[in-house]
Amino acid sequence: MTITDPNKINQILERRVEKVYPSKEALKKVLLSGKKIKLYLGIDPTAIKLHLGHTVPLRTIQEFAELGHEVILLFGTGTVLVGDPSLRETGRKKISEKEIKKNIRTWKEQVKSIIDFSKVKIKHNGDWLTKLKLKDIIYLGSLISATQLFKRESFTRRIAAGDTVWYYETLYPLLQGYDSVVMNVDLEIGGTDQTFNMLVGREMQKKVNNKEKFVMALKMIAGTDGKNMSKTSGNCILLTESAKDIYGKLMTVQDQLIPDYLEFFTKTTIEDIKKTKEDLRGDKNPMLLKKQMAFKATALLKGEKEAQQAQQEFEKVCQGGQQPSKIPVFPLKKLSNNPINIIDLLTETSLCSSRSEAKRLVNQGCVELNNKAIKQLNNVAIKTNDVLKVGKRKWLKIK
Repeated sequence: MTITDPNKINQILERRVEKVYPSKEALKKVLLSGKKIKLYLGIDPTAIKLHLGHTVPLRTIQEFAELGHEVILLFGTGTVLVGDPSLRETGRKKISEKEIKKNIRTWKEQVKSIIDFSKVKIKHNGDWLTKLKLKDIIYLGSLISATQLFKRESFTRRIAAGDTVWYYETLYPLLQGYDSVVMNVDLEIGGTDQTFNMLVGREMQKKVNNKEKFVMALKMIAGTDGKNMSKTSGNCILLTESAKDIYGKLMTVQDQLIPDYLEFFTKTTIEDIKKTKEDLRGDKNPMLLKKQMAFKATALLKGEKEAQQAQQEFEKVCQGGQQPSKIPVFPLKKLSNNPINIIDLLTETSLCSSRSEAKRLVNQGCVELNNKAIKQLNNVAIKTNDVLKVGKRKWLKIK
């Protein structure tokens, strides 16, 4: 039996949603009718670690599951072999079957605080896509015109720039579309970057199964610096990170993104989010609003107890200027030299991921040794119990 509470349905149709095809009104009518629908979210296992951006559609499908609908989380073990060209300026690198299995292995553990797997089914599209024969591929190709495929924005940009669009990449939307046909779904959910692929599936579902498929395109969330969220840019928050690190990174989010992060990563109501927007335009301290957002988001991922500890540590270290309760240790004997160049020190201890990052942070005055800022790129003598600090949240003790 499905839940037809208008308030809950309105929340699910408004929260994180950019657009619904053919319309929100049509989908709302179906949901209010009490009909149980089948829907899915597809994720290609291209990386071993998930970040906050991945939780956006996951939270939405969980909300549908809580309303009593049939929900499928589809691992793209077949489509990942092609590689999704959405928003890509170049073709994706090929991925091996070994890498696919490795990437999937920890996903269920990473999202256990978001997805209730007693209510959400897991499927792999490799179970049917890898069994397709030549005649099947030809049939799928007959459902969508080549002109339509080459009109997708990422392809036209690459062609205009004189770059290559590989033929196998044009197969991706056909294969993703075929998922809708095989599972015979009523709704597909994904980010706005997936709109083209999802609409291809809508067209294929209509032609093959004579069935209307709804498409729910969710908004894309910006990273902590306001730019597109991605692991390569370093502006995302990994689900595998500790509550302390998650809370700390959430506190670096730009003030104008606080309402978006409340909408995407907490259960704050749409009405309360609107009030937060008004507070930001008024005279309320953004720090208070950001701390509320960071606590709620961290608590959903790691639990309230860990979120409270993370908030207390942030207030102690970042706001109070004190040392953390626990500081990671690096053995003195592992240093390549002593005295050691500050750039070598920061990279060897992994406080910085690259020499360029280390140089930039030193020049910005963001590196301290025993509470004294290091402002020159010269050698420093290191001894036991020395404490290094990079920025506001990275600490290391030498032992």
